[in-house]
Amino acid sequence: QIGWTPLLVLGYLFYLLLGAMVFQLLEKQAETHFRDQFQLEKLKFLQNYTCLDRQALEQFVQVLMEAWEKGVNPEGNSTNPSNWDFSNSFFFAGTVVTTIGYGNLSPSTVAGQIFCVFYALFGVPLNLAFLNQLGKALNAHLLTLERWVQKPGRAQVQLAIFLTTGTLLFLVFPPLVFSYVEGWSYGEGFYFTFITLSTIGFGDYVVGTNPNKHYIPVYRSLTAIWIVFGLAWLALVFNVGADLMERYLQLKWHKSDLSLAEGDTTKLEDEPEQPKIHIPS
Repeated sequence: QIGWTPLLVLGYLFYLLLGAMVFQLLEKQAETHFRDQFQLEKLKFLQNYTCLDRQALEQFVQVLMEAWEKGVNPEGNSTNPSNWDFSNSFFFAGTVVTTIGYGNLSPSTVAGQIFCVFYALFGVPLNLAFLNQLGKALNAHLLTLERWVQKPGRAQVQLAIFLTTGTLLFLVFPPLVFSYVEGWSYGEGFYFTFITLSTIGFGDYVVGTNPNKHYIPVYRSLTAIWIVFGLAWLALVFNVGADLMERYLQLKWHKSDLSLAEGDTTKLEDEPEQPKIHIPS
């Protein structure tokens, strides 16, 4: 157990370094382009509206940023639906206890912030217990994950059915719905689906936030329920993947130890026996 742990640590660090290099390669140039484009648009705006100066424009941009941080969409007007109606509040409560935390909406009052802390303090363990029981319920008609991993044949068929059904219900079909309702592309809907169910929750895509769309009242509440079941399913998939990875690393390390041990044994067998010298007492 201790032997292969350094290998896992090195692999983990290497994976983080690899991700950092790839993300930097893919995103840094685009960020620079968008930044330059934004500065150009501000200059054009000042040229078209000469009554404004740069300082006034920067102050207005700051107001827009503060509004966005408070969960107020600067698009549209004051008739936009509230972020804190029951449906949206229910959705927010779900993002708290599931630790998704999109970041596009948060309590702005001291009382709300204090309540959020204690709500999460008790809600996160409750959510973990609920997901644990929900995972057991999903496994009620299947073999346990341990038997899936170890035994071939019928267990592998059941595992394939479980993975295929869950993939269709939680990763393939939902992006179609989000694409239709939110106006996203399928790729954007799939990205939102996985980022949400994996509890990463960047907050760049969130359902029910477009002021130009008219959503049904229970849209975000139904989405929150879908998230809960999707979390349970994806958690099982992650557990299977983690178990397989641990078994693979342990097996490779065990084989390496065996090969070293066999090499030492062969070396001892190949060495000629040294003559024994008898020293009389």
